[in-house]
Amino acid sequence: MKSQASLIALSAAIAVSFSYAADKKYGPGVTDTEIKLGQTMPYSGPASAYGTIGKSEAAFFEMLNQQGGVNGRKIRLISLDDGYSPPRTVEQTRRLVEEEEVLAIFSPLGTAPNSSTHKYLNAKKVPQLLLHSSANKWNDPGTFPWSMSWPPNAQTETQVFGKYLLQAKPQAKIAVLYQNDDYGKDLLKGLREALGAKAEQMVVATASYEVTDATIDSQIVSLHASGADTLFDFTTPRFGAQAIRKVYDIGWKPLQFVPFPASSVGAVLTPAGLEKATGLITSGFVKDPADPRWKTDPAFQEWVAFMKKYYPDGDLTDQLNVWGYMTAQVMVQILKQCGDDLTRENVMKQAANLKNLDLPLYLPGIRNNTSPTDYRVIRQMYLMRFDGKKWVAFGDLQGG
Repeated sequence: MKSQASLIALSAAIAVSFSYAADKKYGPGVTDTEIKLGQTMPYSGPASAYGTIGKSEAAFFEMLNQQGGVNGRKIRLISLDDGYSPPRTVEQTRRLVEEEEVLAIFSPLGTAPNSSTHKYLNAKKVPQLLLHSSANKWNDPGTFPWSMSWPPNAQTETQVFGKYLLQAKPQAKIAVLYQNDDYGKDLLKGLREALGAKAEQMVVATASYEVTDATIDSQIVSLHASGADTLFDFTTPRFGAQAIRKVYDIGWKPLQFVPFPASSVGAVLTPAGLEKATGLITSGFVKDPADPRWKTDPAFQEWVAFMKKYYPDGDLTDQLNVWGYMTAQVMVQILKQCGDDLTRENVMKQAANLKNLDLPLYLPGIRNNTSPTDYRVIRQMYLMRFDGKKWVAFGDLQGG
């Protein structure tokens, strides 16, 4: 009898074990103990200021792994340098997908680099997830269901800018400096759309630059000569700093706007000269680490402690390090929602099912909501003005 009872107990245990195993669904890069993610990041090249995002994300996952990981699995992030060069992005992405066999491409940076792998990753059904680009193309789940960005897109930001300008300075003469790729062109197009029928009258001059250019001095001089009294710098950090400096140095005093990717106090405004950046307007959605009002905020203090322990070389005034920390938090939420169904299909399903995700380093009122028909993770922003030391929000929360 004892032997028969033992056999029954063993059979039951095996049945439970098989049932538990059957509940687990794994895609590439996943085991009972690990989730492998890949990314490309410009640790070198003209957009290297953004490389700190990848470093802060890696630091976050190191901290998370020491705390036990996600649902008992540690995250292994393979982050490769692409130099902000699309051909190199393609090469490194293929390596991550075909050799490293990662579960997903997480938080790769740049419009042009990500555009170069857009169709490849969708054809392979590999998540291109929480990428850092504000191009509108990433919110197209019907055509490209495997691609989703994290920050607000160009249309969201330029609608905020346009609405403000039409109210505050309806007779503005606008000059636009823009990067000659989808990033810059989307912002320029979005601004024209936001201004509506008045765009043709208000936009008096435009000038573009290539990411390989050494400077944008000649473009600024040309735009100044147009007689414009308002300037939009649709740039990335390196060229944003150059533009702010040159505008000041030639004595031009336009109402000046910069998009959020070029608004970091540490990476852009400090190199340009804080006094030269005073009065700039941008849009914001995260707590600025250069803003002293957050010094006693528990979430900010937690971030500072994280930086000092896990990324001590990181700049505590650089908003990009907040971006990396928060993008990693969103990825962790998606993986938590996946449970033991860690297939690529379920990763995208859960990414498109974020409901009122409230992360403590977002500005008040901002929540993450996504759906299978709307991939915009962040849809709300505040207007911000630089006072010489920090960005100060003004007006109500915009977007929805």
